[in-house]
Amino acid sequence: MAVDSLEQLEAIYETRVSDAARLKETDRIIPPYARLIEASPFAVLATAGPEGLDCSPRGDRPGFLRVADDRTLVLPDRKGNNRLDSLRNILNDPRVALLFLIPGSGTTLRVNGRAIISDDPALLDSLAIDGKPPKTALVISVETVYFQCARAILRAGLWQGDSQVDPKSLPSAGEILEAASNARINGESFDRDWAERAPKTLW
Repeated sequence: MAVDSLEQLEAIYETRVSDAARLKETDRIIPPYARLIEASPFAVLATAGPEGLDCSPRGDRPGFLRVADDRTLVLPDRKGNNRLDSLRNILNDPRVALLFLIPGSGTTLRVNGRAIISDDPALLDSLAIDGKPPKTALVISVETVYFQCARAILRAGLWQGDSQVDPKSLPSAGEILEAASNARINGESFDRDWAERAPKTLW
């Protein structure tokens, strides 16, 4: 049976929210939250637009997502697949959400806000790595920030060694592309070229 009303939903769950769950949400980046962002090498960016939803992984050296001030974050847009799904969405709907992960930590951090796409040369040059600036950067005006408890990561055993999956047991990118393209892409060639190309094109 589908749950299709707020009344049904609240009847299933305990609706009282604890003080800790309420008070952890802020409208700015307080110093402890800044420390989490600066320690994170990986975030997931969620956007929405006329073409649909997008949830995009973003990763780089820890602190890659810059805390400009307590209400502003700057996210460089590094090399990717050039689909531009997230950026297209932001042009139509500036709302964004970020989920930060920190390897070894059960704490995740969530940020909601609104983004603009900047191609300001001075800003991009300040974000360069190995002399290579990003093509654009997202300047995110923060609206809400809060940390998520560790239950999901504890249940998943995400950072535990015995939870790690051998990549060789999974389909490779080439295998997936060959299947999805009805063999228009040769999987073996793709995997071989990617292994050589990826380390040279990170930035």
